[in-house]
Amino acid sequence: MTTRQYLGSGWDSDAWLVDGVWVERTAKRPDVEPWLRAETTLLPWLAPQVPLEVPRPVVGKENPLTVRHRLIAGETAGERPGLGVAVGEFLAALHAVDLTEAVRRGLPPPDRTSAMRDAHFDRFAAEVVPRLPPGTGAWLQDRLDLLRDAPASVVVHGDLSAEHVLVRGGRVSGVIDWGDARAGDPAKDLVWPLLQAGPETAREVTAAYDVTDELAARARAWRDVGPCYAVTHGDDVGDQGLVAEAMAWFPAI
Repeated sequence: MTTRQYLGSGWDSDAWLVDGVWVERTAKRPDVEPWLRAETTLLPWLAPQVPLEVPRPVVGKENPLTVRHRLIAGETAGERPGLGVAVGEFLAALHAVDLTEAVRRGLPPPDRTSAMRDAHFDRFAAEVVPRLPPGTGAWLQDRLDLLRDAPASVVVHGDLSAEHVLVRGGRVSGVIDWGDARAGDPAKDLVWPLLQAGPETAREVTAAYDVTDELAARARAWRDVGPCYAVTHGDDVGDQGLVAEAMAWFPAI
């Protein structure tokens, strides 16, 4: 008898654990289905090239589109220290992957990343900046202007966070949730390990990954504009609690 346990829902997909072995995901919107399908060609190719386990999804069924991969054992990293070397080595390997081949395997290419970034930033300037006090709005606009010219030069996870890094037996065991992977700015993957995971993790990451001053500055800017995505998503889905929580993050200047 098949057992199904609901794992949760993100912005783009719903997930279930099937028979304690398989993670199955279905798209919440039709526009998400092409990316779920692309994961089935991109991630199995990527997996042998990085030092941590990543999902290797396959299409489970077509209608509705369902992709499944074997469960990666571990619990979410949270804010525990001591993970930085593994994360830094993982990011160094990921950002060195052949971008041209990754695009051929389904990764959104640089021109699509740049177009999406411009569309997001135009919306942030129009819909988030005016809601802020003038000083804070100018502060946010400066960061948007800086990041418009950021490169889209490497394969990025795009949403690396404590929830997406798994730990087992005190060691990093895998990285999940690749729905935002694309050709992008390597600094975006450095936001969590450098700025949010704690000082010990940050020190370890910089020992395993060549973090230049320019990369660190862009990572800080990506952190600062991050709440804008939650504000506009909350507006789109009518979640004013999410909007209020995201708006409260911005500093009063």
